[in-house]
Amino acid sequence: MNRSTALCIVLAAAGAALTGPAQAAGWEGQQMPVETKEQRDQRMAWWRAARFGLFIHWGLYAVPAGEWQGSTHHGEWIMHSAQIPLADYGQFRARFNPVRFDADAWARCARDAGMQYVVITSKHHDGFCLFDSQQTDYDVMSTPFRRDILKELADACRRHGLRICWYYSIMDWHHPDYLPRRPWEERSAAGADFARYVAYLKHQVRELLTNYGPIGVMWFDGEWEDTWQHEHGLDLYNYVRSIDPAVIINNRVDKGRAGMAGMTVAGGFAGDFGTPEQEIPPTGLPGVDWETCMTMNDHWGYNKYDKNWKSSAQLIRMLVDIASKGGNFLLNVGPTAEGEFPPECVERLRDIGTWMKTNGQAIYDTAASPFRSLPWGRCTQKHLPDGSTRLHFFVFDWPQEGRLVIPGLLNEAQRAQLLAASGSTQALDVRRAADALVVSLPPAPPDPVASVVVLDIAGMPDVVEPPVIAAEASIFVDALEVSAVTDRGDVEVRFTTDGSEPTAASALATGPVRVTDTVTLKARLFRDGKPVSPLAAATFTRVTPRPPERPASSAPGLSYEYYEGDWNELPDFARLRPLKSGMVPNFVFTPRERGEYFAFRYAGFVNVPRDGVYTFYTASDDGSRLYIGERLVVDNDGLHGVVERSGQIALAAGLHPITVTFFEKSGGDLLEVFWSGPDMGKQRIADQALVHAPAP
Repeated sequence: MNRSTALCIVLAAAGAALTGPAQAAGWEGQQMPVETKEQRDQRMAWWRAARFGLFIHWGLYAVPAGEWQGSTHHGEWIMHSAQIPLADYGQFRARFNPVRFDADAWARCARDAGMQYVVITSKHHDGFCLFDSQQTDYDVMSTPFRRDILKELADACRRHGLRICWYYSIMDWHHPDYLPRRPWEERSAAGADFARYVAYLKHQVRELLTNYGPIGVMWFDGEWEDTWQHEHGLDLYNYVRSIDPAVIINNRVDKGRAGMAGMTVAGGFAGDFGTPEQEIPPTGLPGVDWETCMTMNDHWGYNKYDKNWKSSAQLIRMLVDIASKGGNFLLNVGPTAEGEFPPECVERLRDIGTWMKTNGQAIYDTAASPFRSLPWGRCTQKHLPDGSTRLHFFVFDWPQEGRLVIPGLLNEAQRAQLLAASGSTQALDVRRAADALVVSLPPAPPDPVASVVVLDIAGMPDVVEPPVIAAEASIFVDALEVSAVTDRGDVEVRFTTDGSEPTAASALATGPVRVTDTVTLKARLFRDGKPVSPLAAATFTRVTPRPPERPASSAPGLSYEYYEGDWNELPDFARLRPLKSGMVPNFVFTPRERGEYFAFRYAGFVNVPRDGVYTFYTASDDGSRLYIGERLVVDNDGLHGVVERSGQIALAAGLHPITVTFFEKSGGDLLEVFWSGPDMGKQRIADQALVHAPAP
């Protein structure tokens, strides 16, 4: 999930396409257009300042509204997820007549919500186009509506001060030359020519970039199938910028992103920003441009049955969290087939807009927080012309004692105030308490969701984070080495292990400390004998490893149970009846019957090679849990994209019962199970380490 006014195109001419290995081999050594940091910063400036945009998923899939043959869980992927033949799906064109579509109403709704740009699906994976394309009649002009939706929306957005941007799917389930075919469809691939499809794609991209005025972003998607290669992505990136050097292009144009996490995994891939989907990176990503795209409920396209709405408060705090980490928030609406935003979306956008009218200045044109974390909220910063810095503190948890403690901030405070709905500019009292600044607040917050305290400080932020206390695990069997370190060179790390708080006379941390009994280590940074950081503390516990079990007999692999259903979290499997059961060599989906709305429960034993502390990991989309015996070790439950979670347990050598549960709702699906331990780096649990006890 780069610009130059004197762009040098080193790739194929406009409209050309790769045709095979010979052409692909000729791309070795080719690079994206050369661009200085200053030129890139200038090109990216409006997007970085905007912080908040509207995503719109709209197309023929709005007509069935999530339902097909009694199943009601579908969205914009309904052609694929319901396995609708092309001829049947194409009949939705005759029913697509959004007579209530009002481009100005959509643009006003986005503007009033505080959004700065709009990204709409010009073409989604089903191949249907919302614009008047000269390359196909599979577009809006072949519907009863017969109006170029993109032109109307582009004009409306500009009237209301918004940047218009296009989503475009590389994948195309309709085009006869797109490959591969869906595994379930009967349409033959004979005569299909993917190079011819790439030429079609590029002609459509040229239409989108030349027929509708200046375009802010080309937001590509559907790049993950094997037919689209890195060479295609690099070619398309350069092709787009040859037409409009100022346009911004997401990283899904190429093959570099890591799943739903959305960030480009390494250098050399095209794309100007990362695209985390349905998730927010847990920490900031300094020097990296990224944008989280998120639905308000569970679907991108309109599903009239989906009532699992995020609250306005959740969405506002997501916006704050993303801005505090230096990212953009692209919030989705799936309009109805009639052309209206669902009322639940309108309500939430109105609530966000009300909050933004008061607090938007703390979101727009800001940089990521200088703090690693804050216990009560989030922060953004803005550098002022006089050399000072304005810090915006979003207070989620209002301090009952009226004292907002800002830890580790060494700068001199200049002024502080609340961004209150009343417009009051009354100054707040600020005083220093050792390493912290303390702001005096009124008894009640002006906003229950997120109140903003503005603090101006002299110079650039000088934030001293607490030392990092690190060890291989928080538990140990015999002994453990623990470190307390900092990346600052002008301070000392002092620590204690007796429960007291460190002072300037406490032990100096010069290397790892070996502990052999349960201990709480506390550490703090000192400069010239004075504390300059918050306190860090961590407890390390000596434990007895879980003893192994000895089943009467064992055989390779795991037992599994397979279920189907619609869940937002892991179900109570004890109350469900599996549709099938059997044996598998590992945590695989091979026995499943469908691509979505299914679950597994795997059970068996894992063979632990030696005594020690083991870390288990699950990476899953959607939720998963891992148990050793009755103990929950990894809790990765919930509806999300690919997320990895881990947990630790002390185990003695031998067999230990392992159970892994998993469910998949919609979209991508993945389950990977890893472990690490004494003298064993992180790795997938191999087939050879898994056994089950056969039924008698």
